[in-house]
Amino acid sequence: MDVNVRAFRVVQAALSEKTEPDARKVAARKGGLVGGPSRAKSISPARRREIAKQASRVRWSRKTTDLPTE
Repeated sequence: MDVNVRAFRVVQAALSEKTEPDARKVAARKGGLVGGPSRAKSISPARRREIAKQASRVRWSRKTTDLPTE
C-alpha cells in the first residue's frame, strides 16, 4: 500500500471517530421531541391556522425578494 494512501486512510479514520453525545444535548433533544406535539395539542385549530399562515407569508416574502428583477 502506498504511503500516501495509508496516510489518507489514517486521517479519514481519525476524523470520522464518533464521540458519545453530551448528556445536555440528549436531554434537550428528548424534551424537544415531547414538547412540540404536546404544544400542538394544547392550542386550538384556529390558532394553529394563524401560526401557519404567518409562517407561510414570511417564507414566501423571502423567496419573492430573492428573485432577480429585469
